[in-house]
Amino acid sequence: MVRLFKHYVPYAVLLLGVVDAVLLLVSAELGWVIRAHQIGMMVDPMVTRLPQLVAFVAALQVALIAVGAYGVASFLSLRFAAARLAVAILLGVAFLSIVFFLVPPLALWRSNLAYATLIAATLLVVVRALLGRTLGGDMFKRRIVVLGAGHRAARIATLAAQPGANVVVAGFVAMGEANPTVSGAVPRDEIPNLAGFVVDHNASEVVLALEERRNALPLKDLLRVKTTGVTVSDISTFLERETGRIDLHSVSPSWLIFSDGFASGRMLSSVFKRAFDVTASALLLLLTLPVILIAAVAIKLESAGPAFYRQRRVGLYNQCFEIPKLRSMRQDAEVAGQAVWAEKDDPRITRIGRFIRKVRIDELPQTWSVLKGEMSFVGPRPERPQFVGQLEQQLPYYAERHMVKPGITGWAQINYPYGASIEDARHKLEYDLYYAKNYSPFLDLLILLQTLRVVLWPAGAR
Repeated sequence: MVRLFKHYVPYAVLLLGVVDAVLLLVSAELGWVIRAHQIGMMVDPMVTRLPQLVAFVAALQVALIAVGAYGVASFLSLRFAAARLAVAILLGVAFLSIVFFLVPPLALWRSNLAYATLIAATLLVVVRALLGRTLGGDMFKRRIVVLGAGHRAARIATLAAQPGANVVVAGFVAMGEANPTVSGAVPRDEIPNLAGFVVDHNASEVVLALEERRNALPLKDLLRVKTTGVTVSDISTFLERETGRIDLHSVSPSWLIFSDGFASGRMLSSVFKRAFDVTASALLLLLTLPVILIAAVAIKLESAGPAFYRQRRVGLYNQCFEIPKLRSMRQDAEVAGQAVWAEKDDPRITRIGRFIRKVRIDELPQTWSVLKGEMSFVGPRPERPQFVGQLEQQLPYYAERHMVKPGITGWAQINYPYGASIEDARHKLEYDLYYAKNYSPFLDLLILLQTLRVVLWPAGAR
């Protein structure tokens, strides 16, 4: 994987993104040239229309990212990839139309745009048909050797066996575990030279998956492995990179303390984030006010009670605040104000409520909290005080998620369905900790773009 602005991007995804950018540029240029020849116009050097071509590439590339066209499924299913490409192209063209209206010098002729779009759609599908399986195959996966044969090593084996995994396990080395669970692991005593074993298996990384590290680290072996140029990682670092979350089953306080992340030098990023929040929230409130009002009227017509309500949540540094929301449940959904987890197909949700939840319209009033500075657009979802007390007792490191300003959307929201239990909260906490540890404007931008995918293809909304 490549680490861009503290976020990990698989090699295959990065390569496909570069190939797509080149193909989009070629498509835009071919669309221009074809139309120029049709009308008998002389074709000037490409550099004279570079801004228009770059605008075309940028708009469609952003749309591809937003709809999830670089997800694992795109490498495994051509049908899935083609469907996402179709949506991305439609969104990209719609966005280009707005850009062309606002910035006329960047505009392509409609005929140029039509030709470029058709060529781009064809080339993108062809490339995925030809390279999809290759990019998702073992050629672009890292080969690793796992030290350990217990439950932790078995977790790595399960992860590597999943479709779209970025690693191949070249071998397991049993380190004297009392009850090994991985079959086929080679006992350490049978390996004369561990560094040679790693090199012979063509591995580029060794992952420590020991059940007990106290007085069990093979330091001399690891030093020799390291000096051969092979990366040495512990299981917590490995799982963070491969899954995009902090694994609560393997992480320790010392790892959180000594690993990189949670940087305090974020002043410039924080200023940029706040400036974006103020500008975007004011603009979004202005643009979506008609939608909010229509939804409010529909709620009032369907069920008795107010269309809006305020709910107390826990924010930055455990400070409580109230967020405004459109009501999506019956007025008597919570007896005596007692907080209750949402359920799948929750009977308390009204018909209008189910719709506005799926398309996230019920969250729009929260942009007022963003404008006030109590929330950000991107961050961990603020939880209710009743649940926070319960979760802090049952989940380690839960309080650490409150060291980041809460948000309307977040890394957990785009990677995990709606949480409605302690186990769901644990999974979402793992993603929230990853965000808090690896925050950057790049990750914020990625989350904002990918939120469109969640809106278009709601998964588990309750």
